[in-house]
Amino acid sequence: MKTASIREVRHDFSRILEWVASGEEVAITKRRETVARLLPATRHPRARGKMPDVSARLKKVFGRKMISDKTMREILDDNRGNY
Repeated sequence: MKTASIREVRHDFSRILEWVASGEEVAITKRRETVARLLPATRHPRARGKMPDVSARLKKVFGRKMISDKTMREILDDNRGNY
C-alpha cells in the first residue's frame, strides 16, 4: 500500500489517481497518521433487465382478434366523442 500526505493529494492528485487506477491502495496521511484510504473501484457487470415480450403479451390478452382498418386517430376520436 502506498501512502500520500494530504498536501501531496492536493498538489499532485493526478499522480495519486494513477496509482489507484492501476490497482494500488493509497493511504492518505495527516501528520503521519492515516486518516483515509483510496481504493480502486470494483467493477460490477451491469445488470440488464429482461425486456418484455410485448407481442406475446398482446396475443395472450387479445388472442387472434383483428383491429379494423381504421387509423388509430379515428379509433380514438370515436371513443372520445366530439368535444
